[in-house]
Parts: sequence; C-alpha cells; structure tokens
Amino acid sequence: MVGKVFSNVASNYDIMNDLMSAGLHRLWKDRLVSKLSPFPGMKHLDVAGGTGDVAFRILESISSIRRRALQDPLNDGLQEETQIYVCDINPNMLNVGKKRAVERGLGEDKSLTWVQGDAEVLSFGDNSMDGYTIAFGIRNVTHIEKVLDEANRVLKRGGRFLCLELSHVEVPVFKELYDFYSFSVIPQLGELVAGDRESYQYLVESIRRFPPQEKFASMIAEAGFQKVEYENLVGGVVAIHSGLKI
Repeated sequence: MVGKVFSNVASNYDIMNDLMSAGLHRLWKDRLVSKLSPFPGMKHLDVAGGTGDVAFRILESISSIRRRALQDPLNDGLQEETQIYVCDINPNMLNVGKKRAVERGLGEDKSLTWVQGDAEVLSFGDNSMDGYTIAFGIRNVTHIEKVLDEANRVLKRGGRFLCLELSHVEVPVFKELYDFYSFSVIPQLGELVAGDRESYQYLVESIRRFPPQEKFASMIAEAGFQKVEYENLVGGVVAIHSGLKI
C-alpha cells in the first residue's frame, strides 16, 4: 500500500511538499544536514531519500568545504573519496532524484550512488558508513525497530544517526489548528494539485500513528545508540532525532 502511495505521489512530490509546508521543509532539511556536519571523504547513507533532497544538500556542504580549501591541489581527490548513497525502496522516487541530479549537473557525479533497497534489510556492509540520515521516511516502514537496528549495523563507531520526521504537537490551541490543517486542508490540496486525495489522507494518518518524540527517542536508544536527543521544530510539527554509535 505504501509503495502504491509513493508511486502515485512521486511526480508531484516536490510541489506538494512546498505547498503542504509553505516551503519550510527546505529549512528543516538544511537543519538536518547542518546537524550532520558532513566532511570530505565521508561515506554516508541517506535512506528513503529518493528525490535526492538531503543528498544534494550534503554534497553541497562538502563542496563548500572543498572550495574553502582549494589552494591545495591535493584536495581535488576529496570529492571522489566522498560517497553518498541514496537508498529508496520505490523506483519512481529514485527516478525523480536521478532526473533532478542531471538537472543540477550531478548526473555523472561519482560521489552519488542511487540504490533501490529496503530500509529494513540494507545491502550495505557492517560498520561501513560515517553517517545515516532518513527524512520523512521512517514513519512509512513496517517495522521501525528493524530500520533502527539496520542503521546501527551499517554505521561505523562514531557514526551519526539522524532522523527528520513529522511528529506530534502538544500545545493545545496549536494542536487543534494543526489537526484541522492536516485532516481537512492537506487531503484537499492533494486532490486539487495531484488529483489524489487518498494518498495524502494516508500521509496525514501515518503521522498520527508515529510514536511521540520521547517514545521514538527510547526506541533509538534501545537499538544501541548513545547520546540520543531530539529537537522540535515549529512546536513539534517536525522533530530531528539523533544518536551516536559508540
């Protein structure tokens, strides 16, 4: 069912994200990447990242570091050493990302690898990644615990786990407004813009089923991560959870 939802929304994914969040999703992803602190030569896995939004930001962050150190010609090798893997279970979402990569001049970039795969059963080796991000994806998996276990498995010691996800608003008046917007406005937007009310109704309902911030933080800790914390953005509309593999 989730596969069908994302196949349906893939072609309108960017415009609907802008409309639903009033463009704020761009700032939220910027914040996610700033907390990751990317570095040249890193091996990074972005899961459920088919459209490339997070991966492009990571590459841009690393490129800006390289530009500042460009006086040293030996730094030319840093970009090739860097490897960003974009993993998504849905081929339609990956196709959107690949197309956007070409439009950005990154179509032949060896630092960027697109992989169709399942977050619950990753094809990457143990202790192989410096970083792991998942943005607006973990609430759509079948078994959150398996995804967290896999994230811990593929990360090296000292590797960072970061998750950006729509979460739970607790401020009473804001919560009522947010619920009205979520259940009344978003499905209608989906119908008007994408001709698909059902998929966006599912997306809203999936947010409410996702564990609250504290519960999700405890699940991350149970998967073996240390220094688990979270940051609420826009009063808890979204939260960024992080953990460290030690």
